[in-house]
Amino acid sequence: MIDLSTYISSTNGKAFAILGLGRSGLTAACALAQSGAKVWAWDDNPAGREKAEEAGLKLVDLNNCDWEAVQTLVMSPGIPLTHPTPHPVATDAKKNGIEIICEVELLYRAAPEAIFIGITGTNGKSTTTSLIAHILTSAGRNVAVGGNLGTPALELPQLDATGVYVLEMSSYQLDLLSQLAFNIALFMNISPDHLDRHGDIDGYIKAKKHIFERQTKNDTAIIGMDDDYSREVFDKINQTGTVKTIPISGSTRLAEGVFVVAGQLIDDAFAAENEIADLNAIECLPGNHNHQNAAAAFTACRSIGLTDREIIVGMKSFPGLAHRQELVTTDNHIRYINDSKATNADAAARALGSYDNIYWIAGGRAKEGGIESLSSYYPRIRKAYLIGESADAFAKQIGNSLPYEMCGTLDVAVTKAANDATQSPQKDPVVLLSPACASWDQYRSFELRGDHFKECVNKIKRQPVKEIAS
Repeated sequence: MIDLSTYISSTNGKAFAILGLGRSGLTAACALAQSGAKVWAWDDNPAGREKAEEAGLKLVDLNNCDWEAVQTLVMSPGIPLTHPTPHPVATDAKKNGIEIICEVELLYRAAPEAIFIGITGTNGKSTTTSLIAHILTSAGRNVAVGGNLGTPALELPQLDATGVYVLEMSSYQLDLLSQLAFNIALFMNISPDHLDRHGDIDGYIKAKKHIFERQTKNDTAIIGMDDDYSREVFDKINQTGTVKTIPISGSTRLAEGVFVVAGQLIDDAFAAENEIADLNAIECLPGNHNHQNAAAAFTACRSIGLTDREIIVGMKSFPGLAHRQELVTTDNHIRYINDSKATNADAAARALGSYDNIYWIAGGRAKEGGIESLSSYYPRIRKAYLIGESADAFAKQIGNSLPYEMCGTLDVAVTKAANDATQSPQKDPVVLLSPACASWDQYRSFELRGDHFKECVNKIKRQPVKEIAS
């Protein structure tokens, strides 16, 4: 756990109010308390308050407290700051001039000498975060990875000036920073998501752009160029002239950028159109979206001094991430791909564009627009298997454009898809779970949905494929 005592010693002895006592909030409260700070902990959920009491923390109802005695409000990123309605505690804190931050800001204040790499975007940020951390680790760098991905910031090890924090940053977290300046900031892509929390797409983009705030000419902004929103962001950041900007793309040539064409990773930012590697040979980085991830990771790692060779060695040994185009197994020439993390149509498009002869499992709790935007990928799909509460709506959107079957549950869909793929006359069929939906209608998380898919696939491997009545 991060030691905050040096930072605490520079404050005025007032209390740190903690709102939201999930894993990251409870960790922040405990780290502050162990470092000598006065902590007032609160969660609207009784279960959260019970955990805080078990940890020996002082509970103070922040809905009715003395704000003059408060130094800072550390708020869980999951609690609304502005939209759809700001939490009353956040409103009171603002009225009283109290700064509102998240635990990532505390990490920066505890370890300001370390290098901070921040990664944000709608899709691909988890893979890019993990890929950067893997490359740096394989090259012998002292690395800690976390933030919105996996380990909460204050559970990471304490790093000095030789260390690198690689942090996935959500729009919610970026809204709650005040001093942190990323040495390297990556803005991957934008598509409409979380609009209920940001009001509209402009609010969402504004939150994501916080990742560039406080950067100077000694810092680097790496920006994807594969969607209109991000290209506009690049133009605006580049025009400021306050930070070194490097464009990246998974599919398009760029002047003075890093890009991928026909699977070839090309560096025109640090060299003159230097061909770095054939990404087609790296199985865990399939498709244009992963090619963009690779271009981003290469650019970030070169920006802090790694050589081309060190980066490519790291990329080739990267194992990939669970639930993100994860190759579960290849059985009877059929590849089974777990892409449960694809909780919206844009994410599913990335997987659908990476394979041919697809037996596609889709459905769950749909987001705005459903799968209407995916029709251009239908020629790659042999059949769709629809599950969850969105099945009827998806069937209407597909219409006569694609064969489909109503399956209801994932186990039925996997069995039917495996049967059809086994009989496929096409080469190298793929059974793909890429739901284009949230999981909450049938599973508590996309991870549990992906784990169930893998269980279903493993059952098929252990016994002959047979129909399940739907």
